[in-house]
Amino acid sequence: MRFMMLMIPGGYAQAAPDVMPSAEAVEGMMKYNHELKKAGVLLTLDGLHPPSAGARVSYKSGKPVVTDGPFAEVKEVLGGYWVIDVRSREEAIEWARRCPAGEDDVIEIRQVFEMSEFPEDVQKVADRLGRIKD
Repeated sequence: MRFMMLMIPGGYAQAAPDVMPSAEAVEGMMKYNHELKKAGVLLTLDGLHPPSAGARVSYKSGKPVVTDGPFAEVKEVLGGYWVIDVRSREEAIEWARRCPAGEDDVIEIRQVFEMSEFPEDVQKVADRLGRIKD
């Protein structure tokens, strides 16, 4: 079972575009990332620049509208993610508990859909159009 663990750092919604984590924070996170890799559960991971350096595309009346960051109405934003392959939701939660996150940080855990979970008609459409990945 694949799970995405989404890091939601406290205060990141208001972070300056050039903000960087401390060497101490990076060291702790790198040790954790190496634990995930050593255990054979890590598929991929990345950190994200703050939203003040990003943009959003919304679709007002069916037309794309671009809004540059920061986004005033946002309270929680992603700071990074891991995709892990584990046996259960409980195991994913246990890995999230081990993360050296800060007091105001949150890790949201979401299971990734597998094509086999979709109804047969959806799988047929995916097969007909050519699956992007297996």
